[in-house]
Amino acid sequence: MAEPHGTTAGPSAFVWSVAIPALFVLLWSTGFIGARLGLPDAGPMTFLALRFGIVAAVLALVALVTGAAWPRDALEALRYATIGLFVHGIYLGGVFASISLGVEAGASALIVSIQPLLVATTGSVLLNEATGRRQWLGLVLGVAGVALVVGDKLAKGIGTPFGVLLSVAALIGMTIGTILQKRHGQGMDLRSGSAIQFAAATLFCLLLALAFEDIHVDWTPRFIFALGWLVLVLSFGAISLLYLLIRRGEATRVSSLFFLVPSSTAAIAWFLFDERMTGLSLVGMIVTMIAVALVNLPPRGAHPPRSSAQGNVRCP
Repeated sequence: MAEPHGTTAGPSAFVWSVAIPALFVLLWSTGFIGARLGLPDAGPMTFLALRFGIVAAVLALVALVTGAAWPRDALEALRYATIGLFVHGIYLGGVFASISLGVEAGASALIVSIQPLLVATTGSVLLNEATGRRQWLGLVLGVAGVALVVGDKLAKGIGTPFGVLLSVAALIGMTIGTILQKRHGQGMDLRSGSAIQFAAATLFCLLLALAFEDIHVDWTPRFIFALGWLVLVLSFGAISLLYLLIRRGEATRVSSLFFLVPSSTAAIAWFLFDERMTGLSLVGMIVTMIAVALVNLPPRGAHPPRSSAQGNVRCP
């Protein structure tokens, strides 16, 4: 008997529509876990300077070997460097410093998860993009949800107000960087441009480490594993999965995957570090996830532009 048409495509369809997106969310969520795992052995800026420096060197080598196009002039290179300062240096610097001060990985992930809401609601002013009632409702719900979680954690003595402010600074840095990327980074070669961005972030974190840390690293197996994981699995592996999804026509769905990251991070943090979500915190997380989904998920029948889905994508 002949095999029915379409049966051979079934497993492939499942892989690309379910398995690969699920793996991507899981890997992306571990960025916050890697920070929590490695920070006992190095200061946050020292840790990031090492990570960014390795990634920048590898990307620069790849760009040279593959003949990637480099910026046409110093102004274009400066724009890429500025974007890197915000989306890598300030964003991840804020997250790592926040976690080093006791803010839980799940809480930090939740705070920065409302970044798409800020981009969507500020887009009408800075990017001439339409902002509807759903975006504003999402922003209000997102802020309320984050406030519930953070307030509950602080009331229980978990983290510090300054640590929370650092996660908020990370959120703002990510938002500014995303807007700059949308305005000035659309034609950037991902190999050479990313090398410049990570190099700028390396310099930024190194200067902060020299100013506020002792530049000491305990090269424990735990730290080596965390550093290797963040470089290989996050900066290269997860990004590769992202581009594979986009290449296969999944760009319109990529941004909707990111509202799953806080809950995934919280689950992993609970398993590894016993970070617990109380009833109030759980309600806040659910409210925030709904808020981000309101903004990220397109209306039925709508087809968002490919670039908008990529614009909110940043490495943890």
